[in-house]
Amino acid sequence: MVADALRGEILSGELSGGTQLKQEELSLKFSVSMSVLREALKNLEAEGLVLFYPNRGAVVKELSADEAQEIFDIRLFLELGALELAIPNLTEADIAMAAQAITASDAETNSECWGELNWRFHEILYLPANRPQLLALIRTMHNNVERYMRLYLSTLHHQAESQAEHRALLQACVKKDVKGAQKLLRKHMADASKRLAKHLSGKKHSE
Repeated sequence: MVADALRGEILSGELSGGTQLKQEELSLKFSVSMSVLREALKNLEAEGLVLFYPNRGAVVKELSADEAQEIFDIRLFLELGALELAIPNLTEADIAMAAQAITASDAETNSECWGELNWRFHEILYLPANRPQLLALIRTMHNNVERYMRLYLSTLHHQAESQAEHRALLQACVKKDVKGAQKLLRKHMADASKRLAKHLSGKKHSE
């Protein structure tokens, strides 16, 4: 419960990169023991969202442009494999749910919800791979860049382009075109990673 709550605050940007997580205050806030809180923070550390420093304690991790690029590289390898395994098993119901996720994103005006809807679309396409551990790894990588992707989609105004790419990817899945779908996914993620890395580099230089 504590890990979920803190993860949500990190992904929403409420707890920004570099924020010190004062353990005594958080222990009181969530009404849990220090040992329970530390376990939650260790879980978030394993997910790449929190770092521990000798003199500062737990801190929300800041993502560099190089780290963002590496995470997208890892995601690409994992998601291309998941897509290849999943497409032969996709049903009409899966396609319909993926289409609904796209429609929901179109109708959503709150940019804070776009990241979760984006994940929901991709998750629907990958679930038929029947590889729960692979999907868990992909979700962890997704969470590492989620807070920055929200900024990418809202501040940088690329939501419409992302949605168009989702529709093209879904059509390839409908046709059971594995190679075509992988090509579209590769471009979709490469475009996002390049723009996000560029944004993070510019942010660093302006500080």
